[in-house]
Amino acid sequence: MASFIIEGGTQLHGEIIPQGAKNEALEVICATLLTSEPVVMHNVPNILDVNNLIGLLSKMGVSVMPLGGHSWKFQAETLDMDYLHSDEFVQRCAALRGSILLLGPLLGRFHKALVAKPGGDQIGRRRLDTHFLGVQELGAHLNINDERDIYELEAEELKGKYMLLDEASVTGTANIIMAAVFAEGTTTIYNAACEPYIQQLCKMLNRMGAKISGIASNLLTIEGVTELHGTEHTILPDMIEVGSFIGMAAMTGSELTIKNVSFDNLGIIPDMFSRMGVKIERKNDDIYIPAQEHYEVESFMDGSIMSFSDAPWPGLTPDLLSVLLVVATQAKGSVLIHQKMFESRLFFVDKLIDMGAQIILCDPHRAVVVGHDHLFQLRGSRMTSPDIRAGIALLIAALSAKGKSMISNIEQIDRGYENIEGRLAALGAKITRIS
Repeated sequence: MASFIIEGGTQLHGEIIPQGAKNEALEVICATLLTSEPVVMHNVPNILDVNNLIGLLSKMGVSVMPLGGHSWKFQAETLDMDYLHSDEFVQRCAALRGSILLLGPLLGRFHKALVAKPGGDQIGRRRLDTHFLGVQELGAHLNINDERDIYELEAEELKGKYMLLDEASVTGTANIIMAAVFAEGTTTIYNAACEPYIQQLCKMLNRMGAKISGIASNLLTIEGVTELHGTEHTILPDMIEVGSFIGMAAMTGSELTIKNVSFDNLGIIPDMFSRMGVKIERKNDDIYIPAQEHYEVESFMDGSIMSFSDAPWPGLTPDLLSVLLVVATQAKGSVLIHQKMFESRLFFVDKLIDMGAQIILCDPHRAVVVGHDHLFQLRGSRMTSPDIRAGIALLIAALSAKGKSMISNIEQIDRGYENIEGRLAALGAKITRIS
């Protein structure tokens, strides 16, 4: 198990480029299974989760070729379907949350799929009902093998249908889309997720020959086709990384420029930090954050305490609430953080309290943060990263803290952030990786 040693209290300075979006990468790479022709991907992030998925596809028989930089070529001309029943496949799926995204393309193209109960962050219940209910609406039959923790799906044929999703699940919507592109007739998905990652998946599939309309809305219409062909696709910058770097600049009082952020795809994220008092300037497609000694939280018009809560797009992504919570610890004013989707994601606040933060954990979903206004600096501490997003939030806290911190289990951070210590060291951070 590796750890980071961080000497905090140092201002950062310079430019940083966000990596490709992890969540989009997992979706579009799985979508390459829908065609036997080559698909070229650009801006693929070199992170643990994505690399594990690429390795899994290779084991399944997909031809995988690195093209240099962050570009890859995938060709799923033939697949070893027997491998899906192996213990190795099950173990690999169990270690990778994104493996659930194999369900849709396997079912759509081959009319059968086998996926293991996926692993990933321990952030509370993450139910899979929407995935299975959606493809069952299309005609798939589900068998659950409790002994091996695997889900087996088969369909003699898939037929399009109107469906109203019980939740706007991003990965659930992606799976249903990828299965429906080959369904006979028309599929209508209401209450579909409409995050930029889903929009990117739909646009890529349309370039491959799919017929998807309603992109960027929560009402998607998919006319089934009989085949898809190859394409070339560029993954968006990771909005979670962009938000993480904004929070990092605010907490350390640093002047940073975040390059090539695809600003129009950031949605409400810049506004959330502005409400915290963080100054953000848009310069073409870059974000410039000037050094600030203080930032003051806004209040609502009636004078009530500012609150941040997650919501389906175009609401605030839950992946940034951990960062916003940390930024609030040094703001002037108080903030209520309401994490609605996951009941275990706020449990990392005890580590921030040990560092001197003033936080009241009301229940598993809500925390009140009383900001220090940079009048009291957090102190270094020994911590363990429980998940990707809490990990980067603790790293931000450690960079701003007085003294030395150690963060263990940083493999969780590696799952979502590419060479984070090297990129931060280039900005002046004092950070070292140790085994």
